[in-house]
Amino acid sequence: MTDPQTKTDFSSKLFLVIDDFEDMHTLLRHTLKDCGANTKLIDTASTANEALRLLKEKNYDVVLCDYNLGAGKTGQNILEEAKQHQLIGPACAWLMITAEKTNDTFMGTAEAQPDDYLLKPITSGALRLRLAKIWNRKKAFIEIAAAIASYDYPAAIKLCDQRLEFDEANAVDLLRLKARLMLDSGNTDGARRTFEKAVFERNLPWAKVGLARVRFQEGDLAGAKFLLEGVVEENPYYLEAYDWLTRVCQTLGKHNEAEQVLEKATAMSPNSIARQKSLGDISLKLGKLDKAEKAFKKSVGLGEYSILKTPDAYTGLAKTYSAKGDSSEALRVLDILNKDFDDEAARFKSLIAKGMVYQKSGDSEKARAVAQELSERRKHLPQRLESSANLEMAQLLLDTDEKEMAVNLLQEEVKNNPENAEILELIKQVFVGAKMGEQGIALIESTRKSAVEQMNRGVLLAREGKIEDAIIWMRTAREAMPTNARVLFNLAYVLIASMKKTGVKEEIVSEAHEALLEANRLAPGEKRFTELMESLKACK
Repeated sequence: MTDPQTKTDFSSKLFLVIDDFEDMHTLLRHTLKDCGANTKLIDTASTANEALRLLKEKNYDVVLCDYNLGAGKTGQNILEEAKQHQLIGPACAWLMITAEKTNDTFMGTAEAQPDDYLLKPITSGALRLRLAKIWNRKKAFIEIAAAIASYDYPAAIKLCDQRLEFDEANAVDLLRLKARLMLDSGNTDGARRTFEKAVFERNLPWAKVGLARVRFQEGDLAGAKFLLEGVVEENPYYLEAYDWLTRVCQTLGKHNEAEQVLEKATAMSPNSIARQKSLGDISLKLGKLDKAEKAFKKSVGLGEYSILKTPDAYTGLAKTYSAKGDSSEALRVLDILNKDFDDEAARFKSLIAKGMVYQKSGDSEKARAVAQELSERRKHLPQRLESSANLEMAQLLLDTDEKEMAVNLLQEEVKNNPENAEILELIKQVFVGAKMGEQGIALIESTRKSAVEQMNRGVLLAREGKIEDAIIWMRTAREAMPTNARVLFNLAYVLIASMKKTGVKEEIVSEAHEALLEANRLAPGEKRFTELMESLKACK
């Protein structure tokens, strides 16, 4: 077999070296030159801001990034931000470099998914071999990645099958990607068969987690839990299994078990912002306030320079202090939140938490003033908040005797989630907590039925041939229920139907495409997304 080193020419590749020491720039330039790189095509950056600026300006083929860049952002933070803002594409090879050998650093960086992880000192021979292997793999997946980027899942799956016929070196990764694409496109039967093939032939942990996800989607929570517990026992460092096991336990209402699973995961990889925040949420729900405080503090600290930081970690920490009776510290944390985030949604969440702190401390007058301010500011939010924030706001409104506004908000949540049993149950619990159980259940059911009728009316009109009426109806439905995934799917359906009848219009194509992407964000893995994207593609 030919050595991949001899087949890869790096002389035309564009490189970026990110390191806070100038001496390392020089050293890595020489090392890359030994690997065949053209020194005129090697850019360097000493700071995170400089690196991000260069990544915005140029499309690099290879990035060599040191993990530790001194005070401020780490190499991991840069990679996270580059991915979040799509500054690097599937063809870019990202190698993280570090002198640190600690498990925390390795696990944290691995979760950010660079293409490789190199320990200093680096030799030209080792670097060239790593680069060649990565580059050959990138070439194998570049067409597939392009299809995925355009949400053409059937084409991506077909490309996986084509490569599986001859590409033995990447067979496992191709099979894994194919199964994930099937799951993402709502083809659960095909995903199940592919995962079962991988389990039968190689007993791969990701395939078992995939089978558990299929069972989770089908409502077999006990079966999913059994599979995931087996993966964790056999592969104790496979963190994806812990995350899914946590989710399954929470859905089953087994919050103590979920907490235990998360504690094991965070002990192995303590530098996950999201996982620490989740641990804080569960510990707070269980009343384990010291554990909650520690986890939320860790999440806030890890997120200081990260694009992945979340205001929910701050509000969680504030609620924890409030539960401990320390309202002044809770309010201090919320002040920090307002300084660290400049978007209206984050500050709105901060205000909800502030009202809850006042209510908890017995200052009903200030809590009521906050509730009234929330009602006014909510009219000017650029988009609806997620259900958890809206339910907290509704609870505050009920606690401060703003019953009418609270009921309206809860009805909005029902309209946007008429088929989500978990959210409907949470809404019911809010009503029950306000001693409005019977009234609340009746409101939920009547609102849910009305929403379903409104969702389906546009499709019925389209099938009757009343296309323009159907479009008007579904656009109105979207205004009333902007985060209702089925409304978005049905809007796309009637828009596509109109183009089949009257011809393609670019503005209608754009509207349908945007509606489908938003529906997929809200309800990933729906089969209708792939079907409607295929229909839209056929219109063009």
